[in-house]
Amino acid sequence: MEKGLSMPSEERSAIYLKESDYQRLTSLLAKSQVPAAELLEAELARAELVDASSLPADTVAMASTVTFADMDNGQETTVTLVYPHEADVEQMKISVLTPVGSALIGLRKGDSIDWPIPGGSLRRLRIVSVMESK
Repeated sequence: MEKGLSMPSEERSAIYLKESDYQRLTSLLAKSQVPAAELLEAELARAELVDASSLPADTVAMASTVTFADMDNGQETTVTLVYPHEADVEQMKISVLTPVGSALIGLRKGDSIDWPIPGGSLRRLRIVSVMESK
C-alpha cells in the first residue's frame, strides 16, 4: 500500500452496493495495480449486496453524482463517481480507484467517514446529497 494510505482503525458499518457494481468492481480490482485499489477492496469487503431496485435512493453507487462536505473546513464538492476509463477531473468525474472515490462508494446521505489521504492525515467527509445513477 502507498505510504500514507492506510485504512482508519475504527470499525465501520456496512455499506450498500448494487450486485452489478460489485461484480464489475471486483473484476476491475483483479487487474488494478494502483495503491487505492487496496482501499476499495476493503470497502467492498464490508458491502451488503442488493439488487439495483433495492438500493436506497440516497446511496452512492457507480455513476452517482454526490455532494460531500469536508467536515474540517466546510467546503462542499460535487463529483460523479465513475470507472477509471471515464474519469475526467475537468468535468468532476472521479474514478472509484482514487482514495476519495473508494471512500464514497456505498455511503448514504448523512453518512460521514474519516478517510486517509497521502501524507498520513485524515480527511473527514460527510455526504450532503446523492443523485441516483442513471
